Amino acid sequence: MVPLAAPTNDSLISTGRSDPLGATVYKDGVNFSVFSKNSVYMELLLFRDADDIHPRVISLNPYVNRTFYYWHVFVRGIGAGQLYGYRVYGPADASEGHRFDGQKVLIDPYARAVAYGKHFDRQAAMRPGDNLAHCIKSVVVDMGKYEWGDDRPIGRPYSQSVIYEMHVGGFTRNPNSKVPKKKRGTYAGLIEKIPYLKELGITAVELLPVQQFDEQDAPAPLKNYWGYSPLAFFAPHLGYSSDQSPLGAVNEFRDMVKALHAAGIEVILDVVFNHTAESDEHGPVYSFKGFENRAYYILKEDKALYANYSGCGNTINANHSITRRIILDCLRYWVTEMHVDGFRFDLAAILSRDESGQPLKNPPVLWSMESDPVLAGTKLIAEAWDAAGLYQVGSFIGHKFAEWNGQYRDDVRRFMKGDPGTVTRMAYRLAGSRDLYPHPSREPNRSINFITSHDGFTLNDLVSYNRKHNQKNLEGNRDGHNANFSWNHGVEGPTSKAAVEQLRLRQIKNFLTVLLISQGAPMLLMGDEVRRSQKGNNNAYCQDNATSWFDWKQTETQADLLRFVRGLIDFTQQTAPFNQEYFWADEVNGASQLTWHGVRLNRPDWSYESHSLAFTLTEPGEQGQLHIMINAYWEPLVFELPPLLARHRWRRIVDTSLAPPDDFTPREVSVRVDRDRYRLEPRSVVVLWHNGPASPSGGRSGGGRRQV
Repeated sequence: MVPLAAPTNDSLISTGRSDPLGATVYKDGVNFSVFSKNSVYMELLLFRDADDIHPRVISLNPYVNRTFYYWHVFVRGIGAGQLYGYRVYGPADASEGHRFDGQKVLIDPYARAVAYGKHFDRQAAMRPGDNLAHCIKSVVVDMGKYEWGDDRPIGRPYSQSVIYEMHVGGFTRNPNSKVPKKKRGTYAGLIEKIPYLKELGITAVELLPVQQFDEQDAPAPLKNYWGYSPLAFFAPHLGYSSDQSPLGAVNEFRDMVKALHAAGIEVILDVVFNHTAESDEHGPVYSFKGFENRAYYILKEDKALYANYSGCGNTINANHSITRRIILDCLRYWVTEMHVDGFRFDLAAILSRDESGQPLKNPPVLWSMESDPVLAGTKLIAEAWDAAGLYQVGSFIGHKFAEWNGQYRDDVRRFMKGDPGTVTRMAYRLAGSRDLYPHPSREPNRSINFITSHDGFTLNDLVSYNRKHNQKNLEGNRDGHNANFSWNHGVEGPTSKAAVEQLRLRQIKNFLTVLLISQGAPMLLMGDEVRRSQKGNNNAYCQDNATSWFDWKQTETQADLLRFVRGLIDFTQQTAPFNQEYFWADEVNGASQLTWHGVRLNRPDWSYESHSLAFTLTEPGEQGQLHIMINAYWEPLVFELPPLLARHRWRRIVDTSLAPPDDFTPREVSVRVDRDRYRLEPRSVVVLWHNGPASPSGGRSGGGRRQV
């Protein structure tokens, strides 16, 4: 039933205006504006606090407070920190795609912050009837009240980037993080650990979703931990704030960004514009369903049902004009008001689908991102696939987007564990994946290379388990990927067998070395540098516990591996071929020269049974050379070394078969190699370097303290 709408005589309330959308603070009050095409009546609710169940109700008259499809009102005497929500009335005809429910309190799609009390309940948004006592409230935010000083996005090129994919909560939630209890698992807690990131050599953090999400979207009694269940695109997640006041999350998030920037670390947000927490036709009504279901979601031919290209129940209708606007406005907001440096788009291939779900040749929303001047200096990274089989790695739209290179992950995993028929693909992955990115304007570092990510095994588990162990997710071990290309090295899970443990550690170092010496932008998963384990769980989206948290004791127990990773990052960051904008062997642009080898010089073995590969990189201007050898075979192999001028010697930087500290040695104390061959132990990687010309035209020899 729709209440009667009558003009108000309240002198504190006036018509308002349709622009800008959301709640906007002025000196004498707040303007509210929302989009809803097919609604017939609307109420604005003003709350005293998060648990208030007796709000002030302001009726919006469709003849006074509506311009075209925008509902608006101006309320004097309120300001930043005011809690509010909407009730929206209209046809509840699911067969026509309408799901208006005037009993539900809705979150403003443009809410900059949210608040919820101790009685918040997802089930209340799913059941028929009033959810007033259990709803999430929107919060009015005045974005001009923060002192940024001279802070601004950093703008570091991909070629100089080392990305660290991390979870804000899980990074410091463990009591052994030594972060003050109130700050554990928060933006403020992350600030406490910036020195660790800086020492590791990280240049950018890629944060799992921090847009407000539904923690209750998981099998009870578990919680949604990863955050891929968005409720409010503009609002920083309240659960990551140590300050639970209405404006606390917004300010604490900005404090975190400002502190990371001061340390030279960029902030990239994993954003979820492919689905929402409202799920399918059986899911809750939080916001978008109740404002304009047909605009925000892709519906099936039977409009009572939702297309599900995300695997999460619904699919955002990203190329609808209204939805496209909110996505672009949201991105601009996080860049201009929150100072973030970039975005990683979850299941980004969905953004290329039209209103019927068909892929578009020129998706408007993606081209709008590409050409937006506000986003011109912003990193845009696509997860270029979706859950319905649309795979666009190497073919994602435009000229600006970088891509998560899923082919890199799979091909490197397979080669390093010894699968046949993988050597040619491995060579492509090492050299920037030019087979995937052949366009002449494409530079190689927009391939985001990774071995592991949040979605799948950790690096430790990749070498410790043959199969997933997701029973704790309460889904009968049916969730998570089955094709992991993992290998347990003879024992499933933890082991006391020294030989197995030694080989696993060597493989971890192999993977990390390959990742960091490959052309492209490397991405590390939080904790891989200290062997973080999820006990074989490859889909820990609902494990907000020690299964997923960073175990800070491992920085001590795995100190040797941590030293190895720090040294390797520093070496690659300081070595020209790994920081170039052009593909290796691109003579026109003066890039490093690439020469492939096998165990014999200039004779790479591209056969189906090959498990070895080597290559030489000659730095621009012949200032130095690198020679890298990979033995993925189960027996030792002897590799020939490129000859050098008299008195010049190769120097060993990495040999993953050696015990610490000889597995990695910095340039200044690197080991001299006096032979013309090098024996690689089974399943090992060696990196050699020398500082001098590659041709007989002269040069100088390097010094060193030790010899082989």
